[in-house]
Amino acid sequence: MIEDWAKIITAMDGGVRDLREANPDVMKAFGAIAKAAHGGTALDAKTKELIALAIGVATRCQPCIAYHARDAARAGATRAEIAETLGVAIYMGAGPSAMYAAEALESFDQSAP
Repeated sequence: MIEDWAKIITAMDGGVRDLREANPDVMKAFGAIAKAAHGGTALDAKTKELIALAIGVATRCQPCIAYHARDAARAGATRAEIAETLGVAIYMGAGPSAMYAAEALESFDQSAP
């Protein structure tokens, strides 16, 4: 086993609770964003969790992975759906690096004598 994902969630629940107590206005606003993001009817809950999981992977947010993998499972995602979602996450993790690499090369070219 690489990680104990349930343990990560439990630990983060405590940390987020502490943050909510330390900065209630910001965390209340964050909660409102989360509620709004989960609202609407164009995408179902499972699709939204798959998107969130892919973003968690692409941004390398371990707690995000824990929460959204759990919530995708609760929303009925299959292992095959998770695997395809992770394929998109891998692509989007590499794609932005390629775009930034092109910018870095251009920056160098503009700076080189």
